[in-house]
Amino acid sequence: MIDATTWSALFLGLFSVAAALGALRKPGVWKTMVEEIERSPALQLLSGLLELALGIAVYLANPWIPADLLTCIMKTVGAVMVFEALAVIAFSDLYFHFWLRNLAHMMRGWVLLTLVLGGALVVAALLRF
Repeated sequence: MIDATTWSALFLGLFSVAAALGALRKPGVWKTMVEEIERSPALQLLSGLLELALGIAVYLANPWIPADLLTCIMKTVGAVMVFEALAVIAFSDLYFHFWLRNLAHMMRGWVLLTLVLGGALVVAALLRF
């Protein structure tokens, strides 16, 4: 039987680590990406739709088992992704403007936080194998 929690934590963690390493390798790439999305209504809608689909998949694949902390974390991550996607779709002009201001001042902090959280998900998933 496939452990959806372990695999979703592993792949989401690996994605986060890779995205953070890419941003450390090419400083300013996240700011450029958000600027491009902010200028394009089509990219705003596609970004929201992609995050909505992934959030729903993570949410549905992970049961809520109070004795298993990782399942609870992944279920919560899926729910947050769904709510964020809905905010992106409904309020993309405000949402992306907010992130542009944050990324301008705290770029390295967001990258390091992403790296640490992604690494934690990878380690948590590997400990379950």
